[in-house]
Amino acid sequence: MDFSILLSAFSLIFLAEMGDKSQILVMTLAHRYPIAPVIAGTFGAFVLLNLLAVWVGLSLFQWLPQEVVLAAAGGLFLFFGYRSWRTTGDDDEETEGKRGMGALVASFTLIFVAELGDKTQLALIALAAGTGEVWSVFIGGTLALWAVSLIGILFGATLLRRVPRVLVHRLAALLFVTFGILALAQLVFDVDLKSLLNQKG
Repeated sequence: MDFSILLSAFSLIFLAEMGDKSQILVMTLAHRYPIAPVIAGTFGAFVLLNLLAVWVGLSLFQWLPQEVVLAAAGGLFLFFGYRSWRTTGDDDEETEGKRGMGALVASFTLIFVAELGDKTQLALIALAAGTGEVWSVFIGGTLALWAVSLIGILFGATLLRRVPRVLVHRLAALLFVTFGILALAQLVFDVDLKSLLNQKG
């Protein structure tokens, strides 16, 4: 396990998800249901989503030419950087849980559906594909999503009033662009992305 890559994954996903729709969603769920099953359902959904992401990333790392993986990863990171920079934080939709469903099942289902194919899952795929460090990426990304969810549940409204969402999204954009440049630098200059992340960390 590579701690530098774990920390890089944590930082990237934490900033990308702060104030994003999943955090708004868990805040909404916590208002409707008891906190404990909301946390359990949310954590379970993110574990499954991230396992799927790193499995896809590892498959790409093993079966596709590294040049193709790096070009795709770099492009994805730069695109997410652009999207995050343009995000104002005012366009996230709150999603309510369906009536009659258990709190845990509602939380798991809603988070899973909302985040499947989202930018953070694709970012984890790109990180796992670019580095081959599946468990470092998985643990870092999962801890980040858990942390963001807990902040949303426990401190959400107060925290997001004090820290402008647009500022957090801009910081996430800069981090996405940095990862995109690192991936493309490996492609152009034949430098190991894993080594670059280690130096950065």
